[in-house]
Amino acid sequence: MPTTKKEGLIFGVMMCFGMVIVMSTYNVMLNGGFSHLPIKHVMVEMVMGFCVALILDLLVVGPLARKLTTTLPFNQSNKLAKILCMSSMMVLGMVFFMSIFGLTMMVLAQGVNGGNIFKLYGSIYLSNFIVAFPLQFLIMGPLVRYLFTKLIKNQVVYS
Repeated sequence: MPTTKKEGLIFGVMMCFGMVIVMSTYNVMLNGGFSHLPIKHVMVEMVMGFCVALILDLLVVGPLARKLTTTLPFNQSNKLAKILCMSSMMVLGMVFFMSIFGLTMMVLAQGVNGGNIFKLYGSIYLSNFIVAFPLQFLIMGPLVRYLFTKLIKNQVVYS
């Protein structure tokens, strides 16, 4: 996995890109599909979502998840346990913040419509979590780790 800041940035970009594309598509489909929203609007929100997710990943959730992972009482030399713990922390944190982002975008576009903002947030969080958690563990996490290892870690440096 990433061992330098540059590798960490590349890994973060790859992971955020994959997760944002899938989660944004999921949320668009959840809210009526692409036929109800102009494609330009969807693309702008995806780019904004990617930027917000990357900043959160690199500056807030990532460092906090690393700190929590290293302080939890489990065998830190067990690579699989460390990956599972770190991924769990990342999903919990990113879903927490990106659900706030999604709620904010929804309120700006449609208003609250008399609903309870906390219930609405809870509903958004839950619907995002039930997709993000398995997506991270079963598809995106293994795929990005595989691609990162093959494309970045195995690069030959020519001098």
